[in-house]
Amino acid sequence: MDETVEFPELLRLIDERAAAFRAAIAAADDLAVPVPTCPEWTLFDLARHVGEGRRKWARIVTAGPADAPPPASSWQDRPVPGERDALVAWLADSTRELLDTLRQAGPEHGCWTWWGPSQSPQTCGAVARHQLQEVAVHTYDAQLTAGAPRPLPPDVAVDGVEEFLVTCCATTKPWPHEPAVVDYHITEGRSWRILLSADGARVSRRTTPTAATQPSAAPADASATATASDLVLHFYGRLPLDSLTVDGDRRVFDHLIAWDPDA
Repeated sequence: MDETVEFPELLRLIDERAAAFRAAIAAADDLAVPVPTCPEWTLFDLARHVGEGRRKWARIVTAGPADAPPPASSWQDRPVPGERDALVAWLADSTRELLDTLRQAGPEHGCWTWWGPSQSPQTCGAVARHQLQEVAVHTYDAQLTAGAPRPLPPDVAVDGVEEFLVTCCATTKPWPHEPAVVDYHITEGRSWRILLSADGARVSRRTTPTAATQPSAAPADASATATASDLVLHFYGRLPLDSLTVDGDRRVFDHLIAWDPDA
């Protein structure tokens, strides 16, 4: 799809969101407090996940095209500091390693990714695009835990809606229910459509919800409208479906939320 965020801007936004994550960790009263949106983790566990995750993807990018990611020992080769200042510094180093690796590789460099039959390529550009959303959502988690949640920045969230749909929803695995058409609209003025069928799930942009030139101009079976931030947070399980404005057959959303094409 055209008009996605350019690679240098993705790297800048990753750096910005990672700094916001570190600020939340630095300001938290207690790193042992549970994270409401990740109930099995403490805030320290979340910080460890974020730091190790950036190191993991730096190793994946360095390895290039592969059938599997490098072994965990390649990114879990340093103890995670328990002291707050050292932890924040370790997080900064992890982000710097990822950004330096992505920058050196460039957006067209191929590498292993967990998304296979999706609409996202197996490239460093796609990795950077998804990494931005990982860091942004976990920054929200950290801010929520500290009692000061903030919406995802608009430029991050708008791209995040499409990134989630083409990476996490689009697939060639057959849709196991009746064929359906689902539209997502954001109040910032963009829309996307998912066609669900025996051929899988295919995502397209829609300049207007009923444009005859768009794929499948028929009315949607179900649609959801929200801010881009709320929609991304819903996609990642941070906000319930009831936080969106839903029209049409709600059962389609229930099926879509429960669907795991890899199961």
